[in-house]
Order: sequence, then C-alpha cells, then structure tokens
Amino acid sequence: MEDGPGGLGELDERITHCRACPRLVAWRESRQGEHARPVRAAFARETYWARPVPGFGPPDASLLIVGLAPAAHGGNRTGRMFTGDRAGDVLFRALYDLGLASQPDAVAADDGMTLRGVRLTSPVHCAPPANKPTPGERDTCRPWLVTELELLRPTLRAVVVLGGFGWQATLPALTAAGLHVPRPRPVFAHGARVALDGGPVLHGCYHVSQRNTFTGRLTPAMLRTVLRAAAQDAGLPVHPDGAADQEGTASDS
Repeated sequence: MEDGPGGLGELDERITHCRACPRLVAWRESRQGEHARPVRAAFARETYWARPVPGFGPPDASLLIVGLAPAAHGGNRTGRMFTGDRAGDVLFRALYDLGLASQPDAVAADDGMTLRGVRLTSPVHCAPPANKPTPGERDTCRPWLVTELELLRPTLRAVVVLGGFGWQATLPALTAAGLHVPRPRPVFAHGARVALDGGPVLHGCYHVSQRNTFTGRLTPAMLRTVLRAAAQDAGLPVHPDGAADQEGTASDS
C-alpha cells in the first residue's frame, strides 16, 4: 500500500528531526565528538544513526507492536526499530517463525527485512540512558504515538504492548487517538487481552529485554503465544511453529 502525503512516511520523517528532550538528545548524540562515551568494540567503526528512530512497517498494518525506546547500540546505531540488538533478535525471530517477518535476523536498516501486516513502534523514539526514559520524556513523545495510532486506525485490529512502561504510555495515547479505553484502566499483565469498544484488541506481553529473556521470564514460546493471538485478532495468517505454548500471568515488567 502506498503512503500518501500526510501519512506515516511523512510522520516518520518528522520524528527523525525531533529535539524536544534535551537529555535524550545529548545521550543519543554522545557517541559522536572528541569526548564520546565508549562504544562496543564491534561497532567502533560504525557511524551511529544518533537520531530519533521512527516506526517500522507497512502503513496499512493491522497489528502494531509497541516497545519502550530504542537501544543505545541497537536502533540508535542502525536507525530502525529493534534492529541490531538482542531484544530485536528475539522479536524478529518470533515474527519470522509465525510468518510475519521476511527473515529471522534484523541487523541493519538496509538488510531487506519486511514485515507482513505488522508495524513496530515505541512510546519514546530516542535511546535513553540506562534504557530508562523519564515519565516527562514519555509524555513529551506521546503526540507522535497518538498521530501514529490515528493514521493506522482504518486498518488497525490489534496492538501488542511490550512491558509495563509501554502499557502505561499506550493507554492514554489510545484515548487521545479517539479510542475508548475502559475505566478503570486495564492493568498490565503478560497475556492480558482487552478488546477496546469499536477499536483494536490490546494484548500485554513481557518486554523482550535481555533481563527477561536471559532469565526465562519470557521464553520464545511465551512470546509466540501472545503474537499468535494478536495476529489472529488482526486477521493475519500465521504459520504453526510446533512449539509448546506457555502463557504467563504475572503483573508488571
């Protein structure tokens, strides 16, 4: 589907020029210059993107996956959501296993990766120190997510939110985009499913962070279970992967 004027392509371009949060601007650009902070040896010769990272995926996506923020040596390096870091490795592998991504590995913005009916975004578009944006930075970035939801609304059927921070950021953005969020607001839980009146179905999932995946709090099977359920709500065909599904029920991440 072609994206016309005023669409997601234009929004993505505008996002890349944002300088609204001084702390995040300083952090994302801190790799550059004479006093740059140390970087991983594997990336020492690379020129980092070092700008806000826009969403990734087709403009007519029916499934939106909302993360937290770009990783310092992932999206902040490559310029594409969840690309070039271990959290992204887990997510793209799961999407590939279900037939929603064209390849299992995402290593660079020009690696040929395409998503099928899925778009990736985050409530904060700049890499934050220690992977922890402040509530104020989240709120400053919210209008971008609101506009993205508004543009996707004609085709959007399901939303997967990765982690409690993203959940708390997404609920008010959904409301601001004109969607009805129940009161009291739904509480985040892995495996949570909330059907919004006249809108998409909201799914909760632990974040694909190393903390969660290395400890086994989130396993590949658990992730595939949530993504499969969301894809079905979105009307997307998925491949059976043959793995035993596991559903979590605990609260926050």
